[in-house]
Amino acid sequence: MIRPIGVEAKQAYRIWLKYEDGVNGELYLGHLAGKGVFKAWDVPGYFKTVRVTKYGSIAWGDTDDIELCSDALYMRLTGKPIEEVWPDMVAAEIA
Repeated sequence: MIRPIGVEAKQAYRIWLKYEDGVNGELYLGHLAGKGVFKAWDVPGYFKTVRVTKYGSIAWGDTDDIELCSDALYMRLTGKPIEEVWPDMVAAEIA
């Protein structure tokens, strides 16, 4: 697992992420806004509560009300498939 080491809320449902391997950049999450638990992002100031949890997920709210998988965000940020990011894990599943 490549762990995130930083996250910052940006305008218009964007977050900036940085990972321990130096990968960093912005992701747009607006496609989630207003749906299910993501309606909470419409509350003024809530989106800015984003942080990296002690377990390495990306979360919002005092009690991790909303969490996103940092591995999935890493793949989205880099455009790399799971086979390239975690080849040992994929090989173990095939065996």
